[in-house]
Amino acid sequence: MQKSRTRVWTGRVALGAAGLVAASALGGWLFLRASMAQLDGELHAPALHAQVSVARDAHGVPLISGADRLDVAYATGFVHAQDRYFQMDLLRRVAAGELSELFGARALGVDRAHRLHRFRARATLALQGMPDDQRALLERYVGGVNAGLQALRARPFEYALIGMAPRPWTPEDTLLVIWAMYFDLQGGQEPRELARGWLLEHTDAAQRAFLAPAATAWDAPLDADQLPLADAPIPAAPPAWWGKPRAQGAPQTASVAFLDMVGSNNWAVAGSRSADGGAIVSDDMHLGIQLPNTWYRAALQFPDAGGGQRRVVGVTLPGTPAVVVGSNGHVAWGFTNSYGDYLDLVALDTDSGHPGQVRTQAGWETPAVHEETILVKGAPADKLLVRETSLGPIREVAGRQYAVHWTAHTAAAINFNAMQLEAANSVEQALLIAPTLGIPAQNFVAGDDRGNIGWTIAGPLPRRAATGEAATYPLAAGDATGVWQGWLAPADYPRVFNPAGGQLATANSRQLAGAGAELIGDGGFDLGARTRQVRDDLRALGAKTNVPQVYAVGLDDRAVFIEGWRDRAIKALLADNGKAVAGHAQRAEALRLLRDNWSGHASVDSAGYRIARGYMHALYDIVFEHANDELAKLDPKSNMAAVTQRWPVALARLLDAQPAAWLPAPYASWQDVQLAAIDRVTADLTRDGQPLAAATWGQRNTAASAHPFASAVPLLGRWLKVPPEMLPGDSNMPRVAGPTFGQSERLTVTPGKEEQGIFNMPGGQSGHPLSPYFLDGREDWVAGRQTPLLPGPAAHTLTFVR
Repeated sequence: MQKSRTRVWTGRVALGAAGLVAASALGGWLFLRASMAQLDGELHAPALHAQVSVARDAHGVPLISGADRLDVAYATGFVHAQDRYFQMDLLRRVAAGELSELFGARALGVDRAHRLHRFRARATLALQGMPDDQRALLERYVGGVNAGLQALRARPFEYALIGMAPRPWTPEDTLLVIWAMYFDLQGGQEPRELARGWLLEHTDAAQRAFLAPAATAWDAPLDADQLPLADAPIPAAPPAWWGKPRAQGAPQTASVAFLDMVGSNNWAVAGSRSADGGAIVSDDMHLGIQLPNTWYRAALQFPDAGGGQRRVVGVTLPGTPAVVVGSNGHVAWGFTNSYGDYLDLVALDTDSGHPGQVRTQAGWETPAVHEETILVKGAPADKLLVRETSLGPIREVAGRQYAVHWTAHTAAAINFNAMQLEAANSVEQALLIAPTLGIPAQNFVAGDDRGNIGWTIAGPLPRRAATGEAATYPLAAGDATGVWQGWLAPADYPRVFNPAGGQLATANSRQLAGAGAELIGDGGFDLGARTRQVRDDLRALGAKTNVPQVYAVGLDDRAVFIEGWRDRAIKALLADNGKAVAGHAQRAEALRLLRDNWSGHASVDSAGYRIARGYMHALYDIVFEHANDELAKLDPKSNMAAVTQRWPVALARLLDAQPAAWLPAPYASWQDVQLAAIDRVTADLTRDGQPLAAATWGQRNTAASAHPFASAVPLLGRWLKVPPEMLPGDSNMPRVAGPTFGQSERLTVTPGKEEQGIFNMPGGQSGHPLSPYFLDGREDWVAGRQTPLLPGPAAHTLTFVR
């Protein structure tokens, strides 16, 4: 009887526990539902001038229509907040160095590094100097953001998970979102300068000219077929660090899985080469791919200055009110990161005769000292003393003090002049607006409905006292190269308008062979192989092309660059009449796959592609691993690839010439070096016992995009990440694709014919996992499917009334 009672009691407890779990799950589900965006209905907004409608199509893409631009900004802020508030919060906190307030001490490293720049304080100053019309639009947008946040029936689900309430939005926060893009797009310039400073001290001039060339045959500048520069000779001897092995126990294949994370392609075809006479503009910006996606699609409609209706369609950045890339019916435009030289590290002098002072180009000065307080969840606040010179804040590295002189610190860094692009009616107008934009300096490519195309730099360019290679290394305090004499006027910017070939293309490599190149400088240009492939693809389209054909250029995954490395690997394996593979089963299998499992593309089923790519990166490890160990002591992001993306060219020249003096220390011949690289790759790819043939590119290049909380909350994890799709494409080809990095959007359009425009992106409109718009469109992006740029018929309508 006692046993029976125990069983009944235990059963009741189990049922009760199950009931609590079910109730808890139901409560959680109801809470999640309550934090979803409102899609239909009518809302009162007394600040508006007139009615505004948000008509979402079946994919959640809104057409926001209003009687003036201010009202449209309000509604844009509202939908951004309802769909993406946590993303916006992270962006402002990344820029301001305020992540620890949400995530605790584990975020302190990032916060301390970013707080050095004091961007929240700079935002306050920037607001004071903002033109009245921009300030009015910003305040209306901020009003919409906070209204959207307050209108949610429950706070965004992320805040419930971390047990905090969202902080309201401010005008400063929108400026911080733009500054977050400076970190994303120019954050590699500081570790690059440190790495180049190390190279300067550990090489002679001839070695630097060979290892870090100013240009190579892969470059495809806008103003010439290639650069008229001869290859620097291979010096008689390498640097002392060359080819030294890494410390025992350190990883030996660090770069086999490396993806060159440089961002973005854009191109334009003139009306002289399009089927209907209008220009065709295409853009795909390469960024980290996570959930939600960086961009938020939108079409904005409002009256223009001529009394008609202006419709602007493209992508917006949540936290800001403008269309970043898109088309306004007359002009379409797109961006790629320009990788110019926009940051100097200036080594500061000190002297006992000037206590508490440092010497810059301007002379001795006493740095201003700011105490920054970083709030840390679950721990006491962290204090950071920032010393700031007239050039910028001071960073200490390896016992040296540097002033960080960065365009991001200046008043020209941030503004809302991008709104003027909405009203541009020609490429000529757009090319005058672009240089005035307060954004990280970008390659700006535009086309108009009359068939014109043009390129320039968008964003601030410093007017340097001196230019050239010297500015790419840390500068001495007295070096005039580091002096900036204000900013270039828009009329002084380099530009290309209606080139003879009827096309323009940029992809993060060197833009110009001739005049104007020195105004941009080299802040880490890409190798140029991707730009060259885009250029050649466009030429192959011939005299008359169309939007689908121009769009397809961005899906080109041909392995033009890696093919030469495949040939070298095969040659090494075939050397000595087959002795290299005799008795080496893995080498023999690698040879077979390089020959038979090679499609000429970075295709998901190709082990041959993965082996050839890995072989190149393993060679990089062998010759640079000691240097990379030393560089990592300066900054985690400092390495030889940061010094120059052109390292494969120098390495290929060595393999082809095989100079004995440059042999890495442990090897008897260059043949041995290459076989060692192949052995590293095959050992890495089979280390878990899998057959080498199973180590396909798709196995490595599998999507891993996820919401930041996917791993932190296992119960929600399955809904907060994408399925593991294998992705074709890679770096150094137009279709850039990696597990967490790649084409953050694809857009191709003829202005005035937006109905024919094509668009897709790797995530949906909503940041909410229960929304049907969370992953909507993902399959189209994976497949490269041509889906419409414009929103379709309204499936939901939200109306704002006064």
